[in-house]
Amino acid sequence: MNAVIIGGSHGIGAALVDKLKAKGFFVHSFSRTEDQVADQWTSYDVMSDEFPVEALPESIDAFAYCPGSIDLKPFHRIKIEQFQNEMELNFFGAIKSTQACIPGLKAAKGAAIYFSTVAVSQGMPFHSSIASSKGAIEGLVRSLAAEYAPDLRFNAIAPSLTDTPLAERLLANDAKREASASRHPLKRVGTADDLANMASVLLSDESSWVSGQIIGVDGGMSSIRSL
Repeated sequence: MNAVIIGGSHGIGAALVDKLKAKGFFVHSFSRTEDQVADQWTSYDVMSDEFPVEALPESIDAFAYCPGSIDLKPFHRIKIEQFQNEMELNFFGAIKSTQACIPGLKAAKGAAIYFSTVAVSQGMPFHSSIASSKGAIEGLVRSLAAEYAPDLRFNAIAPSLTDTPLAERLLANDAKREASASRHPLKRVGTADDLANMASVLLSDESSWVSGQIIGVDGGMSSIRSL
């Protein structure tokens, strides 16, 4: 079985590489920085490079698009260039990568997973740029799930704040970490493994009757109000 992970060298992507290897996948990682855990690594910058299709296997059982961003600012301070950059990274990069992998996914009747954010469904201050681009991902996932059913499956995970290198600035000290944890009904910040565990299930036959879903892995943030 072949898995293609875009952005597999850090954070959730790196954790997912480990999970899929444990399930018996041969993992092909495409990222800017070298992935020393995956079975095969290819240099790829979604913001500037054409997809290196020559490095893809003929059949792709699992595909994951993991790049992301966290740049929280008041709306009036966000320049149009930031919105454009967020769309390039989170949405257009996903489109470019997915289109390159569709033939391989068809060959294997595979599954694909993407990452959104709880801020799409909840509406959070200072999240306008990231929520806009991730909202586009949610629309893409549902559209692709409909277009390619019944042979291919497409789903997304919508996390809350997760303890990864991307979130270092937001979790830089104990006070910030405690404040972030307290906002979640389950009273902790998520981990890369929390997200990778769900992603690995959605990419396997364990979820063969699941497609077109946006699944919250968010410490209860999207559906629970604690006292």
